[in-house]
Amino acid sequence: MLFFHKLAATVFGIGYVGKGAGTVAAIFACICWYLMWGGGYQLIPSVIITVIITLIGVWNGNVVEPIWGKDHGRVVIDEVAGMFISLLFVPVTIKYIIVALILFRFFDIAKPLFIRKMEALPGGWGVMMDDILAGVYANVTIQVIIWSKLL
Repeated sequence: MLFFHKLAATVFGIGYVGKGAGTVAAIFACICWYLMWGGGYQLIPSVIITVIITLIGVWNGNVVEPIWGKDHGRVVIDEVAGMFISLLFVPVTIKYIIVALILFRFFDIAKPLFIRKMEALPGGWGVMMDDILAGVYANVTIQVIIWSKLL
C-alpha cells in the first residue's frame, strides 16, 4: 500500500525529478486536462475528478509526510489538484490553459494572500491547501480575464 501512496503522491514519479518537479507536475496536469476535455468540456465529471484527486492528495499526504517530512518536494499531487482547480469552469483552449498555468504557478510560488499560512495545517491538509488556495486564486483571476474579454 505504501507503494501506491508514493506513486500517487509523486504523480507516477514526477516528484523524483527534483528542482522544478512542481512545474512539471502542473504541466502534466494541463496536458491531462486538455486530453480529457479538449473535445468538449463536461462540468460534473471535471468537478468529480478534481475532488477525487484532491482527496487522494490529502490521504497520500497523511501517509508520506511521516516518512519524507513536512510538505516534501517529492509530493506533487498537490500541484495537479491545484492546477485542476485553476482550470475548472474555464474554456478548454491552449491559450486559457497556458494562462491558468502561469497564474497557478505564480500564486503557488509567491504564496500571497494567506496561501503560505495554509502550509501550517496538519498532515495532508497542510500539503494540499496551499495549492488548493493558489488554484482558487488562479481560477478567480482567469475568470475575471475571461469576463473582461482581456484575452
